[in-house]
Order: sequence, then structure tokens, then C-alpha cells
Amino acid sequence: MKLIIAILQDKDAGPAVAEISRRGFRATKLASTGGFLREGNTTILVGIEESEVEHVLQVLRRTSSTRREMLTPQTPAHSGEPYLPFPVEVTVGGATIFVLDVDQYEKY
Repeated sequence: MKLIIAILQDKDAGPAVAEISRRGFRATKLASTGGFLREGNTTILVGIEESEVEHVLQVLRRTSSTRREMLTPQTPAHSGEPYLPFPVEVTVGGATIFVLDVDQYEKY
């Protein structure tokens, strides 16, 4: 058995979870926050048999694309200096995916 942990941008999570569910897999969705941009992310947990891993990875690849966006950095909280943030173009989206072995699985 395997556990897939996928961290996606919130905008990509809805379509990913919908397609994973439509294909008959069960997923748990958790709210999380990214460290660099401090924007909302979603962490998806999917427990599956090893033979099904590639099917879920294909869904995640298709539903979590990268894109370029203009974002304004947040004001540093520790600075006493005046700070005028300027928008910067960054790459957002995509997915960070971990596939882990599961030693034991129980469902009650």
C-alpha cells in the first residue's frame, strides 16, 4: 500500500480532488499554507494500492499546472523601516508530491 501526499495551490485542488474521486479513489483534503508566498495551499492525502499510484499521479499532473502571476510581497512584520512593496512576477501552481510506503492500514 502507498500514501500519496500532494501539496497543490488552492486553485488547483478542487479539480484534482473532483477527478480523483470521480475515478473511484478516496482522498482527504487538508488546508495548508506555503512558506515562500504565504498563500493558501491544499494538501491531499490518498491511500492506494501500489498498482494505482500512476493513475493518481496522472490526475495530479493534469490538474495542477504552473502559471505566471503578478504578486505583491507582504510587508515584513519585523521592520521599522518604510516598505513599499512592488509587484513581482512569480511562477505559481504545480504540485509537490510524495509517495510513501504504508506499513499498516486499518479502517474502523
